Amino acid sequence: MAVYLVAYNLAKADQTKNLWEALTALGAKHIQDSVWAVRSNFTAAQLQKHLWPYVGLQGRLLVADTQDWASWNPLSDINSV
Repeated sequence: MAVYLVAYNLAKADQTKNLWEALTALGAKHIQDSVWAVRSNFTAAQLQKHLWPYVGLQGRLLVADTQDWASWNPLSDINSV
């Protein structure tokens, strides 16, 4: 199971709640303002396709596979992802 970082910029602030609900449903942890970490059996492309409708055409979305990472003072405990 891989750990992915999901980062986004939304075109409209009112999209935040729906995206956060979708990320939470996947078991993702909010680690910075617009960055989440999620452990998943999906590929990065599958996660991107799943989350894209919540971001929309005017937004930006990055799903990156992490093989090695370190953090200090994240908003959530990344190790529990």
